[in-house]
Amino acid sequence: MTRHLEIARRVILEEAAGLQALSESIGKGFDDAVELILNAKGRIIVSGIGKSGHIARKIAATLASTGTPAQFVHPAEASHGDLGMVTSDDIVLALSNSGEAPELANLVAYTRRYSIPLIALSSREGSTLATQADIRINIPQLGEACGHGVVPTTSTTMSLAVGDALAIALMEARQFTPSDFRAFHPGGKLGAQLARVADLMHAGDALPLVQRHTPMSDTLLMMSQKGLGVVGVTDADGYLSGIITDGDLRRHMNGLLEMNAGDVMTPNPKTTAPNVLAAEAVGLMNEKNITCLFALNADKTIAGILKIHDCLRAGVV
Repeated sequence: MTRHLEIARRVILEEAAGLQALSESIGKGFDDAVELILNAKGRIIVSGIGKSGHIARKIAATLASTGTPAQFVHPAEASHGDLGMVTSDDIVLALSNSGEAPELANLVAYTRRYSIPLIALSSREGSTLATQADIRINIPQLGEACGHGVVPTTSTTMSLAVGDALAIALMEARQFTPSDFRAFHPGGKLGAQLARVADLMHAGDALPLVQRHTPMSDTLLMMSQKGLGVVGVTDADGYLSGIITDGDLRRHMNGLLEMNAGDVMTPNPKTTAPNVLAAEAVGLMNEKNITCLFALNADKTIAGILKIHDCLRAGVV
C-alpha cells in the first residue's frame, strides 16, 4: 500500500468513527429541533462562517429541496443589512464547531432581541453560541483527521451528517413523496428519474384513437396521421378496448382492408396511470416486451399514451 492510500484510509476511518460517535450521542436536542422546525411558520435561516459556512449552505440547500423552506445567510453580510431577511416567523440554525465564532455575534444578538428561535450546532456545550441558543445539537468533541486538530474534517463531516439527518427526519414527518421531490428537481438526471407518465405522455389531439367498428382503411390513416405507430381502439362509451400495433397488422395481412379495428386489435392491453413514475412504466414495458402504454385515469377514461422512445429521449431508464 502506498503512503497516499494509507493516509486516505486513515482519514476515512477517523471520520467514520466520528459519525459512529455522533450516532450514539445525538439526543433530545435533535428531537426538539425537528419538532420546532415542523411547527415553523417561516423559513430556516442557516448560517456559519468558514468551513462551517460551507456546510451551512449545503444544509440550507438540502432542507429547501426536501420540503423545508430554508435560506443561507452569511453572518458577515447579516451585520451589513442582511439581518432584514430574518423575520419573527423564522428559525435560525447557527453552525460553529467552537461556538465562539465572533462573526455570528450580531446574528445571535438579533435572535435574542426579537425572540427568534435559535438552534445551535456546536461541539462545545458551554460555548457562547450554545448557552445563548434555545435548542442545542451537540456533536462529539473529537480530534480532526489531519492529526493536528487544525483542519476542519471530522467536525465538518459530523455537522453535515446532522444536517442530512434533520432534512430526512423532516421529510419523513411531512410524508414528502418522490413526486414532491421532483417539483424542486425538474432538471437533469434526477428530474428525469422522477418524471411521471403525465409529464411525457401524448394526450389530447395527439391521441390515435378509433372505435371498434372503424374500417381498417381509416384505422391505418389514423395511425399514419398521428405518427406513433399504434392506435387505441375504444368501445361505444369511449373506454379503451384494445390496441393495434405493427405486429397486429402483420398478423392480419390477409384481408386486412376488409376488417374493422375490432377484428385486428389486441384486447385488454397493458395500461398505466398518469401519476405513476415514468421509470416504473418503462419497467413494465421492458417486462412485457412492449413499447407503449396507454395511461388511464381513475375513472378508466383515456388520459394519454406513453412511448418508450419518449422516455429514453427524456433520460428515463
